[in-house]
Amino acid sequence: MNLKCLFGLFVRVIISVAFAGIFYVGWMAVAIPVLKSGPLFAKALCWLSAPVVTGAGFTSGVAIFELLPGTRKSKLRDIVLWPLSACTIGAAVVFFFGPMLIVFAMFALGAASILAKEIVAIKNQCKRTSGAGGRDQRT
Repeated sequence: MNLKCLFGLFVRVIISVAFAGIFYVGWMAVAIPVLKSGPLFAKALCWLSAPVVTGAGFTSGVAIFELLPGTRKSKLRDIVLWPLSACTIGAAVVFFFGPMLIVFAMFALGAASILAKEIVAIKNQCKRTSGAGGRDQRT
């Protein structure tokens, strides 16, 4: 892994965390009034939507970074599965200790999932280009 790949990895994670934060703040703006005075069904729907919204934020950060020229392009399906599952697991595990703590677990696992996804993508890219004298094996 060269320095350029590591810098790109770092930037992708930072951008995805920033977008997840923006999405989470937007979720809070809608959820706080509902959680204070809404019916039980609406409160449950709010808590169930938190990992989905935060995972969408992580996903959009990576997807927007990939719009830049010269960056690796991934399918949206390949991006969304990592942070969505991580945010859901984090929220489910921490919810019973206190619902307001889910943000820490979602952000920790969401960022770790983006980091893991990017490392796997870089390793796969290295495998494709490492054989046949450095030529891309797909051609």
